Amino acid sequence: MKIDVQSLGTFNQLAHEGAEQATRSMAQMTGIDAEVDVTKISLVDRADIGEELGDSEFVGVQFEFEGALSGDTVLVFDRDSTDEIVNALMPGAAEDPSMAQSSVEEIGNIMMSGFIDGWADYLGAGIEHTPPEYIERSGADVLPEAPDTGETDQVFVFRSEIEWLDQSVNFFIYMLPEYEPMTEMMSEHAAAGDDAIPIEKLEAFNRMTRKGTEKAAENVEMMAGIETEAEVSQISFAPIEDVPKQVGNDTYVGTVVEFTGAPSGYLLVLFDETSAINVAEALMPMETDGDGLTDQHKAAIEELGNIMTSGFVDGWANVLQQTVEHTPPRLVHDMGRAIIDPLAAQLGQHQQHAFIIDSKMKTDEVAFESTIHALPNEEELREALDELLVERAEETEADAEQIF
Repeated sequence: MKIDVQSLGTFNQLAHEGAEQATRSMAQMTGIDAEVDVTKISLVDRADIGEELGDSEFVGVQFEFEGALSGDTVLVFDRDSTDEIVNALMPGAAEDPSMAQSSVEEIGNIMMSGFIDGWADYLGAGIEHTPPEYIERSGADVLPEAPDTGETDQVFVFRSEIEWLDQSVNFFIYMLPEYEPMTEMMSEHAAAGDDAIPIEKLEAFNRMTRKGTEKAAENVEMMAGIETEAEVSQISFAPIEDVPKQVGNDTYVGTVVEFTGAPSGYLLVLFDETSAINVAEALMPMETDGDGLTDQHKAAIEELGNIMTSGFVDGWANVLQQTVEHTPPRLVHDMGRAIIDPLAAQLGQHQQHAFIIDSKMKTDEVAFESTIHALPNEEELREALDELLVERAEETEADAEQIF
């Protein structure tokens, strides 16, 4: 089966409009002024679903749905925000645990009914859903297990983030459809032409990305002596204007390179400020010139970013059997959106949507986490995937002489 950018864009827009319908329903019900911040489709390993939720406590509702599509969908929000949300629906309800739970179920039922109905209307077919099940769990445990087809470890996840404009509260809608019906539906909506991508090649590229991240983690260990673990790898699809929203407004330190070849694009290695200081000092034990992030720290991060980038990009080149060159790393220290916005704008001159490759690394030895974000040229990525031999997806050994 094959999917193309048009079908991915259609279903991404459908999920976005469903989230907007759910948000309007909530506004009518509670008076909460909110908007859908970003919607994306991700192809991710089943074990990594929801990793971006961290260890936070969440409250929400879960539904099963079946019909034209089958699977699970969940609406969740931070546990600490429950009282504000419940009281917006029914003042004082937060004081009574049973009323609070009932209110969450009612809000969830109204929102998710609108979300599912939007899909059914577009598909012109019935989709039934179960009554809302109240859930209260931490991190990824708040999400249901993705349906297991037994044929692949990867699944499609639709994720929308809804921002309450008057409060620092975010809602999240996750839809986890059964893999086979979803891919068949995407394939049916693919336009006739040469730009369709076989599903198995996207899966192979995702595995390749994880291997590239593992190679980058090995390079950190070789250079700094810090045992580093590659955690999450996923390929997401979103409108180009939404790409900066994927990173948010937290401040990061890291490197940006432009890579050329098949495909071309940009690759970022980003650390939060605390992680940058910790890993730089572990990499090069030093007497710093002052408190906080110094020029010495930045120089160490620039060198580390170069090593990580080389391992990651060389892994791609070996699998794709293409030459992929990259520029010297450029140090960045700014808010995430400010870092990525000009890169997305450059890609946006030639494409309306973007594939975003995200990976994450961490270590227990030193308090640091790092993320790798790749923004390839969409057309060139499709061409590279067209040439990709699926059986080469595990072959990411890089030449150490090229790295060092």
